[in-house]
Amino acid sequence: MKSFNNFGMNKIGIYEKALPSELTWEDRLRQAGEAGYDFVEMSIDDSDERLSRLEWKASDRNAIRHATENTGIPILTMGVSGHRKYPMGSMLEKLRNRGLEILYQAIDLANDLGIRIIQLMGYDVFYEKSDALTKARFLEGLAQGASWASAAGVMLALENVDVDTVDSVAKALKFVREVNSPWLKVYPDIGNLVASGFDPVEQLILAENEMVGVHLKDATPGEYRGVVFDKGDVPFTPVFKKLSELKFTGPMVVEMWAHLDKTGEPFQAIADTHEFIEHIIETNSRSKIN
Repeated sequence: MKSFNNFGMNKIGIYEKALPSELTWEDRLRQAGEAGYDFVEMSIDDSDERLSRLEWKASDRNAIRHATENTGIPILTMGVSGHRKYPMGSMLEKLRNRGLEILYQAIDLANDLGIRIIQLMGYDVFYEKSDALTKARFLEGLAQGASWASAAGVMLALENVDVDTVDSVAKALKFVREVNSPWLKVYPDIGNLVASGFDPVEQLILAENEMVGVHLKDATPGEYRGVVFDKGDVPFTPVFKKLSELKFTGPMVVEMWAHLDKTGEPFQAIADTHEFIEHIIETNSRSKIN
């Protein structure tokens, strides 16, 4: 059978926080589309405002659906960083239970809004000391989440982050393979890999057939956020070449933060970054459907 390489068909999304938080959802989605993006990644962080989204009533959820219909820009992925404050590996039962509740509610919300992938950050704990027990409890939480995700038809994916427990794709894969569910995969963050001292190309090779999304941002060793694209140490051309060789056609999300934008023009910043990413993808695409 002929092997096709359709790298370049990938949908390119933008992280919600790349645009000002005061925007309405319709304005946020519209601006994302005007900047060239195919979708937006929703954030469920540890702030009360974003955690309250998990409690949205039917009318709130309908408003989001109408916003995506009116703009033609969907919300395809969701990043859940609320587990920093409420980690599933915590020594405190109250925090663990809240962490599990957040995961259950996030899956329910994703299912309701048509979100395909929930990106989970690889924190067994964040403000506590990590040990074998916190990692074991984190694994239990992931396994429970995979079961809920399976029932809802929503994909979970573990992201490498800025703590030793899961600071690489290799470490994320250990948890994924231990859970052993088709509903839990990996979500490599290219910038985090560089910031943590790993070669992103080597790590992507390990993720072959296991990654369902990719986070794109620039970084330098020890600096995880706010580095302007093409001004840091992320080797974007080799990264995209490797993604092409791996025939990865999944969604890719540009991760930026409006409050860290030094130009004061976050819309122009995301538009310029989209142009930068599109150029590299085009360069590394061996087969692209227009």
